[in-house]
Amino acid sequence: MKSGDDLEGMLSDYVGGKAKSKLHRNPSARLVTALTCLQFAFAIYATFLLYYMSPTVDLRAKPDFTWATRIAQQWKQFIIPPHVLGRYQEAASLVRAEIQPINPSQVCEHEKIDFQQRKSNDSQTIKLKRELYDEVLDFQRKSIGTETLSELMAMNSKWDLRGPRKAKVTVILNHFKRKTLCAQLDSLLHQTLPFHHVWVLSFGSPNELSLKRIVDSYNDSRISFVSSSYDFKYYGRFQMALQTEADLVYIVDDDMIPGRKMLQILSHVAGTEKYKNSVLGSIGRILPLRQKDFTFPSYRKFRSKEAGLYLPDPAYEITVNRTVQVDFLSSSWFLSAELVKTLFVEAPMTFKTGEDLHLSYQLQKYRNGGSFVLPVDPNDKETWGDSEHRLAYVSETTVIFKDIVQVRDDQWWKALSAGYVTQWAAMHPQKIDALFYAHSVDEVKALAPLLEKFRSTAGKKAYIAISGGSFCPCEDAATALNWPKVVCKERRFRIFDLAAGAQSDISESEVPVMQAVYSSMKGLIKIHNPSVVITVNDIDPNVKKALKMATETNVNGTTMVLLPRPSISKVLWMADLRSTALPNWNKMRISVNIITQNRAPSLTRLLESLSNAYYLGDEIPISFNMDSKVDEETIRLVNSFDWPHGPKTLRRRIIQGGLIRAVSESWYPSSDDDYGLLLEDDIEVSPFYYLWMKYALLAYHYDPHVSLPELSSISLYTPRLVEVVKERPKWNATEFFKGIHPNTPYLHQLPCSWGAMFFPKQWREFYVYMNMRFTEDAKANPVQIPKSRTNGWQASWKKFLIDMMYLRGYVSLYPNFPNQASFSTNHMEPGTHISAKDNVVKHDKTDFEVPLLKEDFTFLLPVGKLPPASKLPSLNLFNQPVSLKGLKAAGAKLGQDVLRCDNATEIVSVDHETGLPTQCSKF
Repeated sequence: MKSGDDLEGMLSDYVGGKAKSKLHRNPSARLVTALTCLQFAFAIYATFLLYYMSPTVDLRAKPDFTWATRIAQQWKQFIIPPHVLGRYQEAASLVRAEIQPINPSQVCEHEKIDFQQRKSNDSQTIKLKRELYDEVLDFQRKSIGTETLSELMAMNSKWDLRGPRKAKVTVILNHFKRKTLCAQLDSLLHQTLPFHHVWVLSFGSPNELSLKRIVDSYNDSRISFVSSSYDFKYYGRFQMALQTEADLVYIVDDDMIPGRKMLQILSHVAGTEKYKNSVLGSIGRILPLRQKDFTFPSYRKFRSKEAGLYLPDPAYEITVNRTVQVDFLSSSWFLSAELVKTLFVEAPMTFKTGEDLHLSYQLQKYRNGGSFVLPVDPNDKETWGDSEHRLAYVSETTVIFKDIVQVRDDQWWKALSAGYVTQWAAMHPQKIDALFYAHSVDEVKALAPLLEKFRSTAGKKAYIAISGGSFCPCEDAATALNWPKVVCKERRFRIFDLAAGAQSDISESEVPVMQAVYSSMKGLIKIHNPSVVITVNDIDPNVKKALKMATETNVNGTTMVLLPRPSISKVLWMADLRSTALPNWNKMRISVNIITQNRAPSLTRLLESLSNAYYLGDEIPISFNMDSKVDEETIRLVNSFDWPHGPKTLRRRIIQGGLIRAVSESWYPSSDDDYGLLLEDDIEVSPFYYLWMKYALLAYHYDPHVSLPELSSISLYTPRLVEVVKERPKWNATEFFKGIHPNTPYLHQLPCSWGAMFFPKQWREFYVYMNMRFTEDAKANPVQIPKSRTNGWQASWKKFLIDMMYLRGYVSLYPNFPNQASFSTNHMEPGTHISAKDNVVKHDKTDFEVPLLKEDFTFLLPVGKLPPASKLPSLNLFNQPVSLKGLKAAGAKLGQDVLRCDNATEIVSVDHETGLPTQCSKF
């Protein structure tokens, strides 16, 4: 400690020694001076040493001219590890580069293209592709119209080249390995329409640092560099596009060098009314067409017309000189910034590839938008979006690899199966009979019998769409249908997986599912034009709404059919109807009209039989028509009766009208599709009665290919007697028609009063006719049909209807099954006519009461279905075979209608809206 004290004392003396004389220096003062000089020299040495040991100094670049450098080099490797040193030196070099301004010529790189544009010498393939391209252009020219570049630029646009309506365009360049950034930026900086911003993206690129140096070298505040060590793949650039504040977005691959007029051309076209909802580009693809074996090939299949088109395709000398709608665009996309979000409405099948197809698919599905390749001026490369196509062959990427091709094939097929209307679908609209929809596997099982009947019926086409996902996995649906699971993978129309169930996995709201079902089914209906869309009537209400909206979009007329599950196996005859009749499934409205007074037990039996019938989910109004003397028990019964199939109406007369008024006034049609079933209360019906009426209406009245204007009613009952002959002989239709087919339905001039449905036009006629001819005195009736027992009938509505049908050649359709089994029977209980005191005719109940059909009736029909209208035999009033023309001739010959027709080939025609007779017309 002493030496320290001495040194401190010496320094104190030195510092404070100004008072002492300089002449009196002792040895201690000289020591202080020496130490101070040594300290200063050491400081200079340390400064040099620390500088050269700095991790930011690259010693390799410094001249070896000092001893300090050599010492620093030796010590540096012991103090700082080499891997750390290298990273700091690299960062430091970037810092120095930032400090030192650089220009693009110092950092730009360019792809070396030392080969010519590839050209095919395959004449067959060139011919096939050219033919398909011409077919596409011809179709689009006729359907949507196509334009040349000059025609496009002449169209009105919301965007101007200059002024307040000049479009703001954000350009997004995505780079990975290609050396094209400088070429792209040079082109963009010289565009005739300046860009708003350029965003250069580098996601997981090994060239990130050099790309950043290039962007910095341009020193333009409008050009930004965005990088990430994570590779966001092909969707990342579209995710970035969501952030733009510009009007329009131009997303460009690194193999595209746009001509200097591209932004001007693209913006102008995007501002037109026709293309404002579209995505525009320079390269596109037409997806595969269906092959002769009804399958679809891979889009990469060679030497195949059905594989589709790549447009433009210099290898096959195909250029685009008119706008052409494609199924998806490649390499560049120009669209409204608002439309970009559509890409993300549905999660893509994979993020590894396919953003190009997914964008076009989603735009069409949710925005009704199209994808278009714009034409170019072949003499002006500045109008080309792809001014150097050879770049596509430099560093080729994903689409050439087999596994990626398979993924993309699966993706476009999935889109087509979910309603994507490709160019093939637009050019070749399909026509099928039925498209089934099932939201769950249980619904698939319920619909299976009817679907199988359609698919097994000659000349019929039917497919099924399923919700997919967690709701109804495709393979489970295939198992329920006894189909191989491979149907979910093969590219052939049979089952369509809408993947709507996947939407529910990410949301508890019903909106995504409704949206997916609606948009997909809308597309499928547009592609396949089904006559009917069939599903169960207890399907989810929101899905039902979506299906209803989708069917209503089809301009060609598609009807949604909602079937109760218990009825599905009972309507297999749907598959036997013509596709032109099926859309009328919901058109008719059949009402049940009951005439009752004081037979409550009989009415109870009728109501029970009506309640146990199959109604197919149709709305069926029911009315009770009671005379003034109705009893209390009947009133209580009709009041308490529950009818779940439609509205219930009660009518009661104030003044007793009698049976003739009770029946004839029980129903009047409200439209030409309103049909009235008239039932007295002692009738009982079969569970299949409604199916018979609907089947017959669709087959003989609502089929545009069938002309049967003589048909005025459909009977539920098969008579066992010839009713109008005095002797009333027994008659067996099965025996009578065994030469044709024992169970053929037939046309009869006799109307049925024991269960029949009447047509609106002829019922209006009947009202007018009976009003003009009604008389209480039967002898005063001017119509006397030769040898007919009906001439003496009094107070009978049926007598007036018989007269009208005879005079005008109308007929009724009758069923014909073994033992006269029918859809209704008459229990012959006492009433106005049966057992009446003034009725001298004795009635044997066995002549009128027939068995009811309790099982499916179609297998009893000829060939298991209703015969063509032209094959139906026709009988006159007396059960004698007479042609329809012969029936009219008999009425004309009698000549006793309300209008006198002098010509034997004329009968009275009427205004079917009013029922009023108008003139005599030839038949």
